[in-house]
Amino acid sequence: MTKSADLRMTRIPLNFGAGHIPALGFGTLIPEPAVTISATRDALAAGFRHIDCAERYGNEREVGSALQAGLAAEGIKREDIFVTTKLWNTNHRPERVEPACNASLNRLGLDYLDLYLIHTPFAFQPGNEQEPRDQNGNVLYDNSVTLLDTWRAMESLVDRGKCRAIGLSDITLNELGPICDAARIKPAVIEIESHPYLPETELLEFCNEKRIVFLAFAPLGHGMTPGLLEDPVISKIAAQVGKSPAQVLLAWAVQRGTAVLTTPKTPARAKENFDVSALPEDAFNEINRIQTRQRLNPVVRTGVGAFLTPGG
Repeated sequence: MTKSADLRMTRIPLNFGAGHIPALGFGTLIPEPAVTISATRDALAAGFRHIDCAERYGNEREVGSALQAGLAAEGIKREDIFVTTKLWNTNHRPERVEPACNASLNRLGLDYLDLYLIHTPFAFQPGNEQEPRDQNGNVLYDNSVTLLDTWRAMESLVDRGKCRAIGLSDITLNELGPICDAARIKPAVIEIESHPYLPETELLEFCNEKRIVFLAFAPLGHGMTPGLLEDPVISKIAAQVGKSPAQVLLAWAVQRGTAVLTTPKTPARAKENFDVSALPEDAFNEINRIQTRQRLNPVVRTGVGAFLTPGG
């Protein structure tokens, strides 16, 4: 990982190919179509070059529209941005993987993905419903397919040039290990919830050992209050270094060697969240000593994400 006091241009090498992923990424989990378009363009204008999408978010077409307009407006080449999207749970059967990837590429208006992730390790029954449920409201899982079956189909996408790297999201160490052992093309990135209240230290150490990029979502606590942005340690450090609590949390994430996603929805917030500088070592270590432990999203246990619901 490249290092400097200014963390904005930090890039982390991938273990597959010669690519790098920008450490600061813009997440597109935004329910409003118009805000998706404006926020994506604002993120590009602020300097973000890593855009994280998903079939499940239902807004790949809006993101694609914003990317095309934003690249033209900012004079950015396609190869200068890093675009990720994700395979949803209803498309885990191997024969559904490539059509799902093609559909995402079509919606995004792209010829290839820089990274394609399995959104969760849970396979749902295939069909038109993204969260198929029985009459009692229970999710209908698909027991006919294994995670390794899906991974093999993901490897084929790399072979065919549909994506340059593949990985997994919302995964635990117990699930990741067997995939790493069996994979022909190793996971390049895992995307999971992580912040000072959920540092996932053991998983991070495993990723470092395997040269897998650890990509953190919900680094600011997903707007939950009281939460990370109001934490007294974070607030104190922010005042000391002349930065906002959000900038402190993002700096902590990058300094510990992870990539990180944030979802600013206004031009001012996009500029703020991209303006990230290294923390003094004592401040960084003080954040590491925070004892609060809280998971905000239960998706790793069920395959259903709390943040995807209205107001989530």
